[in-house]
Amino acid sequence: MNKRFKFASLTCCLAMSMGLVAGCSSNDKAASPSPSAGADASVQPAGDSGYKQASPDKAPTITWWQIGTQPSNLAEGLAKINEYTAEKIGVKVDIKVAGWGDYETKMNTIVNTGEDFDIMFLNNNNYNRFINLGALADITDLVQKDTPDLYGFIPEKVWDGTKMNGKIYSVPTYKDSSMTQYFVWDNNMVQKYNIDYANLKKMSDLDKPFRDIKAGEGKSYYPLQLIKADGFAGMFNDYDDMTLGLKALGVKVDDASRKVVSVLEQPEVMDNLKLLHSWYKDGIINPDAPTLGESPKKLPFFSAQGFPGAEAGWQVNNGVEKYVMAQTFGPMYTTSTIQGSLNAISQNSKHKVEALKFLELVNTDPQLRNMLAYGIEGVNWKSVGDNVVERLNDTWSLPGYSQGTFFNMAAVAPNKGDQWDAVKKLNEQAAASTLLGFALDINSLSTEVANCKAVMDKYQYELFTGASDPEVVVPKLVKELKAAGMDTIMEEAQKQINEYFK
Repeated sequence: MNKRFKFASLTCCLAMSMGLVAGCSSNDKAASPSPSAGADASVQPAGDSGYKQASPDKAPTITWWQIGTQPSNLAEGLAKINEYTAEKIGVKVDIKVAGWGDYETKMNTIVNTGEDFDIMFLNNNNYNRFINLGALADITDLVQKDTPDLYGFIPEKVWDGTKMNGKIYSVPTYKDSSMTQYFVWDNNMVQKYNIDYANLKKMSDLDKPFRDIKAGEGKSYYPLQLIKADGFAGMFNDYDDMTLGLKALGVKVDDASRKVVSVLEQPEVMDNLKLLHSWYKDGIINPDAPTLGESPKKLPFFSAQGFPGAEAGWQVNNGVEKYVMAQTFGPMYTTSTIQGSLNAISQNSKHKVEALKFLELVNTDPQLRNMLAYGIEGVNWKSVGDNVVERLNDTWSLPGYSQGTFFNMAAVAPNKGDQWDAVKKLNEQAAASTLLGFALDINSLSTEVANCKAVMDKYQYELFTGASDPEVVVPKLVKELKAAGMDTIMEEAQKQINEYFK
């Protein structure tokens, strides 16, 4: 098939498959059966795969690395989860949590030192590199043979978005797989300063309201509070990073010529970096942003990828009475948006099938899904309607987007039980990057990619939080990137893109 036709088909089929999931027959068989009374669960076969499910008292414990802030009652929550999953599938889980600002460094250390794990949350920043390091298991056959319900639940085109060289190395999170960006505001600030938030769509639009808030709230108040890991989120949405996870390189999402460019040198990007720096100098951004690992509570404003109704969860997590938000970008499909939330299994795991069985249950069992997303029923949340829960506190702070699908998870009040239908609608309406379906093969570029990422690590925390002057730093950064092999990466990327879209 002509690759140009494949590209068009991918766009249409992905949107269609997202929208039709509620009618998929795989949902009818989603929940894994519990062992029948009196049966010997330790010899229960799973289909014709030959896998034997352990009895609850002999259930192995798999280690799952997650991102976020560790809940204070994680141990109690895990006890409830493991009581359920041991009976259901003969598997227990030990969730380990690395903080937002430290997660990528921690995962690099785990992979580089060979530390044991079974499942690891990943995204496009490190997915391809960990594959090339041989750290992740090829689950192409296992996921179809041992977890057919999981494989059938996630649309084929979403699986395709995770593939490298035709192989599956992770379970994608089937959710808002197209990207939509929002500016989110504390409604109290909106009312107090008469902010026309619905019509603020660009970074430059934020200058006046930020300065108004700063003037009104005082010297020690920061309208824009950033952390080192994120900087100003969404600043590079216009550029497809080719799944490279390197913000310095990309292709404009609507560029029909698919030209690879040095992103930091693009005029509109430089303008936004200058604006960010002016905010930092003027005390609009918190001075510890380049070193801050965890975001504070009660944020007056933030930029985030989300979906209609996401503000309800953010309100609880941030301790804010009411958030309002305006869509600023998207929805947009790129290969990287599909790879924005993945769970991969270690090549060295002794429990690969058990890990897959656990991920299958996460993605097909509503009870487990709600326990992971919201914590302990009656302590962290309660049911208040059909497929609707109320968060009772912000103690359980694990991010739901990193765990599994949204489409078997309860909505958070005041959202209605059909909230996730709006997410499916976003996916149906999504435009497509001109690179959709393409993932850069970095096998021949591993040295250059590693060197360029090391250079970025030297500068990005200060540059993307506004602490450094882009007119000084960007030329220096680009010079070091070129010395590290950026031009080689650009040349090879352009070659692969031209070949793929012939």
